[in-house]
Amino acid sequence: MFSVLTRRQLGLLLGAVVLLAVVVLCSLAFGARSVPVTEAWRSLVDPDPTSSDHLVVRDLRVPRTIVGLAVGGALGLAGTVMQGLTRNPLADPGVLGVNAGAAVGVVVAINVFGIGSALGWMGFAMAGAAGASLVVHLLGARGRHASPATLALAGAAVAAMLTAVTTAILLLDQRTLDQFRFWVVGSLTGGEDRVLAAVSPFLVAGVVLALLLGPTLNALGLGDDVAVSLGHRIEVARALGLLAVVLLVGSAVSIAGPIGFVGLVVPHVARSLGGPDHRWLLPASIVLAPLLLVGADVVGRLVVRPGELQVGIVTALLGAPFFVALVRRRRLVES
Repeated sequence: MFSVLTRRQLGLLLGAVVLLAVVVLCSLAFGARSVPVTEAWRSLVDPDPTSSDHLVVRDLRVPRTIVGLAVGGALGLAGTVMQGLTRNPLADPGVLGVNAGAAVGVVVAINVFGIGSALGWMGFAMAGAAGASLVVHLLGARGRHASPATLALAGAAVAAMLTAVTTAILLLDQRTLDQFRFWVVGSLTGGEDRVLAAVSPFLVAGVVLALLLGPTLNALGLGDDVAVSLGHRIEVARALGLLAVVLLVGSAVSIAGPIGFVGLVVPHVARSLGGPDHRWLLPASIVLAPLLLVGADVVGRLVVRPGELQVGIVTALLGAPFFVALVRRRRLVES
């Protein structure tokens, strides 16, 4: 993977890793109760079980930061794969209705089956994400292929319909609303260790599959006819790409809820830094997306201290203007 990167791309990737390490240290140090950076570091390398600062860092902030790294990497990779598969620069798990499908799955788990834990919601979230992805692709397809414009419209329509179904169920059942509202805002604090451990096999499988798709995504970017002439099987590639997206997004939303715009913004940032080669975009997304998500989580803790803004709100505030700017660039959405 890394052998195909240019010296400049390797330098950019290394710089992003260093910056991510700094943001991770900030995540361990800053919050409603600030801990000196030196103490945050000591809590990792030489913990003192009698220190309250060390307990805060190790018991609360380390798990939260690990969740941010895992969820961020999953969403960044999913967004990159979706944009590559569909040749749609507006593709994102939220924009194309995947998050809305996962939300319906969670609501059904709570309302119909009485499941009250994030661990129990995992399979339903993945099933909902998979169903929404399939429906959007079928509705957005024009003949055998899906154009960027029709996919964006199909995604908006499916997301609106699924959101309406979710809202109707929530309005009719207060118990479901009480459990669902903590999940839907998008937060890194609800990702218990056992949930992350449960989704880890799916998450790892999605990451490996996505990274293997780099050359295929490059070929698809040249057009289906060129990709076929280069020996790629288009339908198989799209099926594998969809499977990777479902595994990544389903895992992420099971842990942290539907966090939007990370998968939209990060591929564009990576593309502007190192070019359109997916052999660069995919590993870059694994680093840049956690950088964005963990950084947004730190910002959310600091802006309204001693309270905090959930990370899903912060990413929406950052990502919405970016999305509007993309839509205004008409050349990006023309098929």
